[in-house]
Amino acid sequence: MSVDAIVHTEFPKGYTVLFGADGMVIMTPRSEEHSSTIKSMQYDTIVSLGRHAKTASDVYIDFAADENSAPDLVILGEDARREGKRYSFEDVLLISEVVSTSSARKDYDDCTAKYGRYGIPIYLVVDPYAQEVVVHTQPTVTGYIAAHTHKYGTGKLPIPLADGRTFTLDLDELQRPEPEADAR
Repeated sequence: MSVDAIVHTEFPKGYTVLFGADGMVIMTPRSEEHSSTIKSMQYDTIVSLGRHAKTASDVYIDFAADENSAPDLVILGEDARREGKRYSFEDVLLISEVVSTSSARKDYDDCTAKYGRYGIPIYLVVDPYAQEVVVHTQPTVTGYIAAHTHKYGTGKLPIPLADGRTFTLDLDELQRPEPEADAR
């Protein structure tokens, strides 16, 4: 995309627009719930796995066939090594995506199929609007065999990782959307 095209393009409100190499344009929705949920999960990784655990947030992970992704949260194996500037999907123990109003189908359907196909051991769909977390395990070429739903406000959820560590997600601390103010 040329500089002239960028200057004259009206991007939708409520999105962060990032410009990458080779003219790639990435648009991600922003919301307080989305940001707060990612922050809570990052805090939980520190509490569960330590300050120096290998994690990433909104950082590209290389998948085969040019299907790169920048998940909301990734927990990597302790022995993960970057290939160039990125980690490989083969280093990933857990991916979490936070649902936004514009990404529900992608997070629940497309990402479930993709991450399962690539053998990501655990995929979490964290949905502030439904106030639930869906834990997908047992990846297959079409998605995941098992999916367990946990409601917000039900305590701490221990999630065993493939390397023997446990990531504990505090379901009591995930932010719920505030009711919209009455329009006057």
